[in-house]
Amino acid sequence: MNDSIPGKLAQVLSAGQFAMTAETSPPDAASPDAVLQRVACLKGVADAVNVTDGASARVHMSALAAAAIMASEGIDPVLQLTTRDRNRLALQGDVLGASALGIHNFLCLTGDKMSAGDQPDAAEVFEIDSGELMRQIRDMRDNASYPSGRAIEPAPKLFLGAAEVPAEPGDNWPAARLQAKIDNGTQFFQTQYCFDLEKVKRYCRGLVDGGFTKQAHFLIGIGPLASARSARWMNKNLFGVHVPDGIIKRLDGAGDQKAEGRAICAELLQGFSEIEGCAGAHLMAPHQEAACAQVIRESGLLELRTG
Repeated sequence: MNDSIPGKLAQVLSAGQFAMTAETSPPDAASPDAVLQRVACLKGVADAVNVTDGASARVHMSALAAAAIMASEGIDPVLQLTTRDRNRLALQGDVLGASALGIHNFLCLTGDKMSAGDQPDAAEVFEIDSGELMRQIRDMRDNASYPSGRAIEPAPKLFLGAAEVPAEPGDNWPAARLQAKIDNGTQFFQTQYCFDLEKVKRYCRGLVDGGFTKQAHFLIGIGPLASARSARWMNKNLFGVHVPDGIIKRLDGAGDQKAEGRAICAELLQGFSEIEGCAGAHLMAPHQEAACAQVIRESGLLELRTG
């Protein structure tokens, strides 16, 4: 369903291959070299690289600029767009400009509250939420027009993503929320971290049974854990995240906890790749692009691809 969308991520998912994406944050530098120094290790390894947009309400180089630099070097970016800092006109203009610059993957987010950052007195916009942003840019693509009805020629080519949190099938299964996001235009999901292989199996079983995997691709969040201490911190501070006790015990007993964290992540990647309904994995580790690249290589999954 994504044959008309340029970019490696859409092509890999359309081919039914297990996709692996990673994440980077734009630097505090006015230099393209600063961007490329961070992400060069992921070129030819990750199928796409997310570019965060003012994560934790802290300013960095423009995410659009960083993504354009990456695209010019043959790295398929996923441009994260938050509604915290811009109104609908600015966001629509960014989408059109990004497509013209070779950026076609977008992840629509609301964004962290300004109080989380280092300039808490800055104004928040939040004119629209992430769902409305998704609907507007979906229509720009599908109807070749702005919400006002004014024509866009040619229309942008867009591959639209949204965030999710893996859930246990049951009474609180988020079927309505998932379907609403898909109806808004979501073609792929990247989820919060999930280090529990059995939970991922149950989650994906629910997605398959609910018919959601026929409508969108689901990439499960993962990452190389740096230490048992960082795993415990994630359990305490990150919504929806639980690193199992067995993994923390492995890290505690390792002589090199970073190497053990990479090994655990590679094992989980291999496990995810065997689960029906799991279209891929999204690797996240702040300022650890090289570690994510190493995990992908060590998983051996790239060598298993055919075609």
